[in-house]
Amino acid sequence: MLYERFAKPLFFRMDPEKAHHLVIDGIRRAAAAPGGLSLLKGLYGVPRDESLATELSGLSFPSPIGLAAGLDKNAEAVPGFSTIGFGFMEVGTVTPVGQPGNEQPRLFRLPPDEALVNRMGFNNKGAEEMAVRLAALQSRPVPIGVNIGKNKITPNEEAHLDYERCIRVLYPHADFFIVNISSPNTPDLRSLQHGEELRRLLSAVTAELANQAGSAQPKPVFVKIAPDLTDEELGQTVEAIAAAGVSGLIATNTTLSREGLAHDNRSEAGGLSGRPLTFRSTEIVRQVYAQTRGSLPIIGSGGIFTPEDAYAKIRAGASLVEIYTALIYKGPEINRQLHTGLKRLMQTDGFTHISQAVGADHR
Repeated sequence: MLYERFAKPLFFRMDPEKAHHLVIDGIRRAAAAPGGLSLLKGLYGVPRDESLATELSGLSFPSPIGLAAGLDKNAEAVPGFSTIGFGFMEVGTVTPVGQPGNEQPRLFRLPPDEALVNRMGFNNKGAEEMAVRLAALQSRPVPIGVNIGKNKITPNEEAHLDYERCIRVLYPHADFFIVNISSPNTPDLRSLQHGEELRRLLSAVTAELANQAGSAQPKPVFVKIAPDLTDEELGQTVEAIAAAGVSGLIATNTTLSREGLAHDNRSEAGGLSGRPLTFRSTEIVRQVYAQTRGSLPIIGSGGIFTPEDAYAKIRAGASLVEIYTALIYKGPEINRQLHTGLKRLMQTDGFTHISQAVGADHR
């Protein structure tokens, strides 16, 4: 409970974005110091448990719990995050050319709601710099997913060129890719989730992955969708994603909904993450699994704070889950809590491996 007693009160007195950069820099420096990785592992690491280890899309995940995109935007602290109990992590969102993002302030806490609102706008240093950082890694203890997006100034009709460029630059350094078409903070980005625009984009992405792979199997690619789709839109989007032959999808990104919020920052524009998203993101997982009859792998994301939250997404159909906002509110100790709780819940249901729980609500 070191984080909640000591670090969290300090961070929560700071501007949220300044605190964010302090955390990233702190983890980066700690991992680079002599004995730093061993210290981080001793404080927050999670012993490998074969009953939780997961195989998906040809990749081996030490656990089903990962770190969502948005925290380590530039792959600056990969060794540290890979050591504190995550079974995988996303870096990014990265765009072909670095960009400053939206004007500050652009990140807001809603403590009574256990939520965040962000309108960052894909601020990042660009694909080339990320490639250099990932190439320099001495080891990769967990799979690294690169979350890719388009530059703000790129029109939607040319968006596929940005995604292709990110794949070309980063293909040698990623274990898998995530196509981000659901952030609410880049103008018109979410329209790429629909119709011909979605089909054209995914056709270009899969073709570029195949081109980079040559005679080998292309690396996996997942599509991240929004929680604000209507049932009809969701059905059409999932149908197009499945038809494109991608590896799976991530449900979900942040929401524009502000229903039931108490804090004054609910009026800030941007995407909402955290506890208010728990139920909706789980329902999206459930609908996708039902529509595809479990044939399209799902990574569940949104409002996971407890083992019960994670397990609900797994039973609804998620093979993997990931957190972000809970890490801000609960600290790195949360990984041990999630792992211990998941194993307990799994065993209570009579399962010997977490894969047996995937989609259990549909059986």
